[in-house]
Amino acid sequence: MFNNSEAEQQVAEFLLQIKAIKLQPNNPFTWASGWKSPIYCDNRITLSHPTVRTYIRQQLTQLIQEKFGAVGCIAGVATAGIPQGVLIAQELGLPFIYVRSKAKEHGTGSLIEGDVVTGKRVVVIEDLISTGKSSLQAVAALREAGYHVAGLAAIFTYQFDVATENFNEAKCPFVTLSNYSALIKYAEQHQYVSTDDVDMLKKWRENPSEWGR
Repeated sequence: MFNNSEAEQQVAEFLLQIKAIKLQPNNPFTWASGWKSPIYCDNRITLSHPTVRTYIRQQLTQLIQEKFGAVGCIAGVATAGIPQGVLIAQELGLPFIYVRSKAKEHGTGSLIEGDVVTGKRVVVIEDLISTGKSSLQAVAALREAGYHVAGLAAIFTYQFDVATENFNEAKCPFVTLSNYSALIKYAEQHQYVSTDDVDMLKKWRENPSEWGR
């Protein structure tokens, strides 16, 4: 996990300001999984804001260099990891590929798109980590194709224990620019939520599958 508190807070601020993250503890969202959630995160919105987009690109690039060293390729996870990955690959002057959620049902039937050159050391880019399931499917596909996965980098994580367990089991290190704890801290300090709501928000992260039932 990334421990640069300045970057954590700055990204949290940006995500709340542009409403890429919405907090509704008293009017929860319903995720595709069926989970009730007081938070909704759509990091695609960052792409429409040049200042935010530039900051995230620069910080993720720096984070990759600091945590993973030299790599030969950047791989985005379809779909939200694709634009972020392209920006980072351009910044680093590296090849870019992306991993589909499932293989094409026509043409070449590809699961990995781009000029696939196996043996390269690759960093995977994701916009958001929840349970880590979709991210690790991409990691597994890259490994099966012959890539050496150095790790995964993302903008934000909900900090679910199950995600940490899943990444540890897959032996895939991951880093993020910001996280749920930093977000809630910033939201409380700047009155995006009331102090009374903070306990509710913290309880959701501890047991998201049962919260609100």
